[in-house]
Amino acid sequence: MSQHDLDIANQTASVARSDINNALQALGSTNSGASAPSTTYANMLWYDTNSNILKMRAEANDAWISIGYFDQSTDAFRILDDTQVVNTSGTQTGIIGDQATATWETGTGTTDSLVSPAKVKAAILALGPALSTYSSTISSWSVNTNYSFSHGLGTVPANCTVFLEAKSSNNGFGTGAIIMPGSGYRYAGWGIFINNVTSSSVQLRVNSAGIRWDNPSTGAEFSISNSTNWKLGVKAIG
Repeated sequence: MSQHDLDIANQTASVARSDINNALQALGSTNSGASAPSTTYANMLWYDTNSNILKMRAEANDAWISIGYFDQSTDAFRILDDTQVVNTSGTQTGIIGDQATATWETGTGTTDSLVSPAKVKAAILALGPALSTYSSTISSWSVNTNYSFSHGLGTVPANCTVFLEAKSSNNGFGTGAIIMPGSGYRYAGWGIFINNVTSSSVQLRVNSAGIRWDNPSTGAEFSISNSTNWKLGVKAIG
């Protein structure tokens, strides 16, 4: 650590040599010290050993500009948070560092910067449409019958899906397995179809023959004509 006023006085040769050496040492150590040099010059460099930050004196010689942090424990240079990225004219084009959470969540900021995955998620949740979901099953149902599910979404669902959930192991499916026969006829007499969707309910009908599906292991077809092994359900997104 060394600092000097960088002014060589008119003095004897030996004292002048010592004074010059001290000035060179100050320059060689980037005027390092725990406090700023007492004599300063425009564009002067000073390494602040108290904060481990390299600083440059402003051209007006009235303030110190922080350049970067030197991590002495890992011998590495660190860029300071909120460092602006600018073009050759000095116009800001981005920022190296974080921005306020509100800036991300409103989605109105145009300054490019670093952002954590958590803030990306928060912005998506804040800006994305507020979707409501509904899912319900009935354990007892039969073929050739109409059913109505009151979804409570308060609006006509944007999407509806009919599904069957295994109550017990059946034809290659384990308990809790889900199959989605869709909404419509597979062929005459078979299938489930949604016949009306309103802002309060989803109405569907199980055809007279029931549902035909395939065993996932063998590919063999099997029929589901009652609720012995399968629950009937509806999923809706509003």
